[in-house]
Order: sequence, then structure tokens, then C-alpha cells
Amino acid sequence: MSATRVHILPLGIDNCYLLQGDGCVLVDGGAPGQEHRFFDQMATLGVPPERISLIVLTHAHWDHIGCARALTKATGARLAVHGRERDIVVNGRKSMPPASTLWGIVFGAVLRAFLPFIKVEPVAVDIEIGDDGMDLAPYGVNARVVYTPGHSPGSISVVLDSGEACVGDLAMNGLPLTFGPNLPIFADDMKTVRASWRKLLQLGVATIYPAHGRPFPVSSIEKRLT
Repeated sequence: MSATRVHILPLGIDNCYLLQGDGCVLVDGGAPGQEHRFFDQMATLGVPPERISLIVLTHAHWDHIGCARALTKATGARLAVHGRERDIVVNGRKSMPPASTLWGIVFGAVLRAFLPFIKVEPVAVDIEIGDDGMDLAPYGVNARVVYTPGHSPGSISVVLDSGEACVGDLAMNGLPLTFGPNLPIFADDMKTVRASWRKLLQLGVATIYPAHGRPFPVSSIEKRLT
């Protein structure tokens, strides 16, 4: 199988990631109403949307599933999410985690004020990911889904054979969320977040692709765990 490349696709406040190898897998579904950006960026890459055979959601918070219905319809791709968060996706619920920092409390209050004006379309889930993860080789990319809860009960990461990892909101990088690479300002359980990071470190991850902010070396998170 050919090497897998990671393309950053900013969709509103989130990054989605196109994994391109012999096939194509999209990581996350973007913020609501941002599907036009997806089509523009795919055109720039010269990749027909129909080449995407699978969309993997790192978790089911509203800003990660907002375009999922539009993108599955446009691509014909199957949609995968951890089983613990399936109901949120199929019901189009606008889910948010509790704050894990003081800034998370403040910024979270601002986000919640806008939630009534945000619409998330429900979408069918084709694959429920379990705690044992999922191999993405059948979809043409050298990567595996790894269960990494903590930010939410069903959070997952996509770990490439190259040591690159798309971690959703297990980490954040940059304003208005954090000053540089850091642990999330929102999380169900920070103890579990740290345990998930130790799991990723054991897998040898080296380069981190967060849903919010630019990629960074894993050493920036390692020092946060001590």
C-alpha cells in the first residue's frame, strides 16, 4: 500500500483531515454550514469527493458532526463513530462537554449562548466503533482508529503508521482556546484524557493533528503529563 498523506481541511472553527493513500478517509465532519469549504478545498487538492469511502468522527460534539449529513450525501462514504456516541449523531443533538479549566468555563458560556442558533442535521451511522478500535487498511490508508476517551466518552484518535495522529479534541493548539499546544479546556474527565495520551505515547505517535489549531510535535503534550 502506498504511503498515506494528511491534508488539513479547515471547516469553520474545526480542522477536518483528509487521509489520502490508495483510498481516501475523512476524519471529522466539520462545523455546521461549512460544506462549501469542503468542496472548495477538495477541488484545490484535485481529489473528487467521491473518492472518500469512509468518514470517521473523532467524537460527536456539534462542531465535529455539523456537516456530516451533507458530506456523506455528497461522497457516498460510510460514516463511523464510537458506539457510545452514536445516538448523538443519529438524533442531531448539540452536545458539549463540561469545562476543565477556568478559561473553559468562560469560553464555554459564550459558546452555549450561540447553541440555540446552530442547527445540526441528524445522519445515519453505518459503523459503530468499539473500544478495540478499527483498522483503516481496508479503506486504503495506513492507519488505525484507537479508542482515546476523556474529552468525551466515545472519543477516538486516528493513528497513522507514520506516527502522525489525528486526535480530535484530546489536545488543542492556539487562540481562542489555548496559548499553544495543550490539553483540552473541555473534557468529561481529565484523568482519562491523560490516560489516553499515555496510550498514544506507547503507540509511538510523533506528530499531532488537533481539530483546533495547527499540527505540533507530541513533546509539547508529553511535558503536560508530568
